[in-house]
Amino acid sequence: MPGALIPVPSVPPPLVGTSGAGELEREYAGPACGTGRTRQGAPVADDEEQRRFERMVLPHLDAAYNLARWLTRNDHDASDVVQEASLRALRYFHAMRGENARPWLLQIVRHTCYSWLERNRPAEVVSLDDGEDGWREVAAPTADEPQAVAARNAERAQINWALSTIPVAYREVIVLRELEDLSYKDIARIADIPVGTVMSRLARGRELLRRVLAGELRPQLQRVIGTKDKEASDARR
Repeated sequence: MPGALIPVPSVPPPLVGTSGAGELEREYAGPACGTGRTRQGAPVADDEEQRRFERMVLPHLDAAYNLARWLTRNDHDASDVVQEASLRALRYFHAMRGENARPWLLQIVRHTCYSWLERNRPAEVVSLDDGEDGWREVAAPTADEPQAVAARNAERAQINWALSTIPVAYREVIVLRELEDLSYKDIARIADIPVGTVMSRLARGRELLRRVLAGELRPQLQRVIGTKDKEASDARR
């Protein structure tokens, strides 16, 4: 993978449940009973546009769920986010231009994730002082640095944990670059930031990963509680 510094796994480990993109794909597999609406109630223009949506968008639901899962760090919340994002994608599919639906869908998923985080975990959404040349300030790792050692020796769970500890703005660009193999240009479009900022956040994110894996940085983590778990807890009070 281009620019990869550590072997980040393609799919994060199960966090809460086992629901995922397969279930979501069944939800958006076409109009129910010929009513001209999806099973979730979103209107579709016609059969041709529905088939085009299925052909161009549904193959990328795995990538959409993977991104949402890394940003929310919760299986059920990721499913909810992708369902909402998929409805938005279907609603505005007529406005999509070009044949590459993947960055377009991931942009919608990313925006939906941030809206969800602002409502449910506002402390995780922080403003960053990005400099477009910030990536130049981080030296490339040598073969003996902890990050390179982690690439050879660390177990997948350790790398997953390290990635989940860094701020969401850095986490998302690493996921999009290392896991989804997207170009800087596509990442810039999805995250709505300049290409230089993408490079800066990647460099800083990789440096944070190196420090976490090396034991130099010990982030203060809060327990992630899914919205369904929180609702059940509130109901018991």
